Amino acid sequence: MTYAEFKDQLAAPFPARRVLWRAQSFTHDRTSARMVAYVDARTVMERLDEVCPDAWEFDVEFLTGALPAARGQLTVLGLTRCDVGEAGEGDAATLKAAASDALKRCAVHFGIGRYLYDLPSPWVDWDEEQRAPVEVPRLPEWALGEEERANGATHVLSTLDALRATLPRDVNQLREVYRLVRAALDAAAH
Repeated sequence: MTYAEFKDQLAAPFPARRVLWRAQSFTHDRTSARMVAYVDARTVMERLDEVCPDAWEFDVEFLTGALPAARGQLTVLGLTRCDVGEAGEGDAATLKAAASDALKRCAVHFGIGRYLYDLPSPWVDWDEEQRAPVEVPRLPEWALGEEERANGATHVLSTLDALRATLPRDVNQLREVYRLVRAALDAAAH
C-alpha cells in the first residue's frame, strides 16, 4: 500500500452532511455573516479509517503560549506530515481543540479536505439570537461526494453558469482564464 495508490480516495469530497459551516466575520449590525466550510477531526479520522485503517498514526505535542496550541505529526501509509493547531478563543480554548486542529491541518497535507479551501465564502443572513445562519449554505455540485452528484454533465454546466457572473471584464484577464481552463481540459483528456 502506497500513498499514491490511495491519494484520490483520501482527497475525495465528503458527503454534504459531514461538511460544517461557521461564521468567519459579521457585518457591523450582525445581521449577515461570511460563512466558511470545514470538517471536524472525527470526520478526518473516519476518512483515514475508511481508506487506510491500519496505516495511519497521529502524534501530538502540546506547546506553551497564550492560547492552547499543539504540534501534530500525522503518518499515513509511511509518509509523515506536521503542522500546528490552535484552540481559538473563548470556551473552545482547550488542549483537545488544539489537538483536533493540528490533526485537521496535518490531514490537509495529504489532500483530506483540501478542496474546502476552494469553496466560496458566502455572506448569509444571520440570526444573532440563535447564533446561527438563517439558512446553511449549500455546497456547489463539484464539492459533493460522488454519490450525491447529479448524473451526467448537468452539474458541470450549472457550475460554469454560476462562474460566468464572476468572470473578469478585462479582455486580457479573460484570455488568461481561458488559457488556464483550456490547459486543465487538455490535461484531463490525457
